[in-house]
Amino acid sequence: MKKKELNFELYLVTDRKLSKGRKLEDIVTSAVSGGATIIQLREKECSTREFIEFGKKIRAILKSKNIPLIINDRIDIALAVKADGVHIGKNDMFYQTARDILGKDAIIGLSVESVQDAIEAEKFDVDYLGLSPIYSTPTKTDIQHELGLEGIREIRKISKHKLVAIGGIKTYNTKEIIQAGADGIAVVSAICSAEDPENSARELREIVRNALKERK
Repeated sequence: MKKKELNFELYLVTDRKLSKGRKLEDIVTSAVSGGATIIQLREKECSTREFIEFGKKIRAILKSKNIPLIINDRIDIALAVKADGVHIGKNDMFYQTARDILGKDAIIGLSVESVQDAIEAEKFDVDYLGLSPIYSTPTKTDIQHELGLEGIREIRKISKHKLVAIGGIKTYNTKEIIQAGADGIAVVSAICSAEDPENSARELREIVRNALKERK
């Protein structure tokens, strides 16, 4: 997929612990069928070998559907499974190092937790910023302050990048997040823990699409 064709409207971040015992590949397949536009594989507690195995399975599912696969943190895993890119935090590998390793065609996203982080990110040619967290969430326990809607608005004013909001996002607050300036939402439990992941993805994507149309 060419970078100019990237669609950030509905970005799924996987979490096996929140998937209610269901296979990760089934969750991903359902999410994509429902309209997920990007998948990030995030595995904090498995071995490198297992991570690679999961990555290859998910890559196989997504390749035929032309959906990008992003790996959280691990540049080595991204290379091993031929993922489309990585998502890095400010305590992970330096952005420019990741870019030098992966090349100009890789998708690289960067987490920002404040307006100051976003200002600093302006010097990088990242493909998107992950604004985290919009609201408090149990999947992100190492962050003390919520960005909230005002944080999105402030970052939108100063950032040239695509903005993907994450943290505590549900169907009832998605519209206001997009209206505040986000280009898309990233969710974990809203799809991984849903009784019907496909339907949940479809509902979220529809809200995002409509909110983006209204914003224009």
